[in-house]
Amino acid sequence: MTATTSTPGQLPKTPEEQKQADKAAEANTPEPKQLDALHTELGDTTIADQVVEKIAGLATREVEGVYAMGSAAGRALSGLAQRLPGQAAKNTVGSGVSIEKGERQTAVEVSVVVEYGVSIVEVADNIRESIITAVEHATGLEVVEVNITVTDVHLPDEDTGDGDTSQKSPDRLA
Repeated sequence: MTATTSTPGQLPKTPEEQKQADKAAEANTPEPKQLDALHTELGDTTIADQVVEKIAGLATREVEGVYAMGSAAGRALSGLAQRLPGQAAKNTVGSGVSIEKGERQTAVEVSVVVEYGVSIVEVADNIRESIITAVEHATGLEVVEVNITVTDVHLPDEDTGDGDTSQKSPDRLA
């Protein structure tokens, strides 16, 4: 039995050739655009990294037991920068937050200082839940992971001005 092959412009001779022709036609058809909240038929929405960082930072600060964000050195530099003329108005909501973002997904990393006496595990779980809810609701991005680094524990008698100055009003900084 010899296999007959069809040439372009001819109809396939056998059902097997028809299947092969259908598969070849499917392979040549471009994939339709995947639509979601950020990618519609009318256009695409792109969200800047700093937007996601700010949303994650605000969501983290709302969690009870979080004293400050970032490392001690980062908070000190931020506090100094805010005291410089013209710098007090700059927003540091995203400090202590870094992200990796794609078109549809993001991963978030936050560094926090927790209050002494709280369960770090519970605070971390609450931070994850808060960030995932806020970022997914506000941006439409899927949060695939939230990594949390606890850099310090704030003791009640440690109020040395080392706290996160972004939580304080500018009037209280002077």
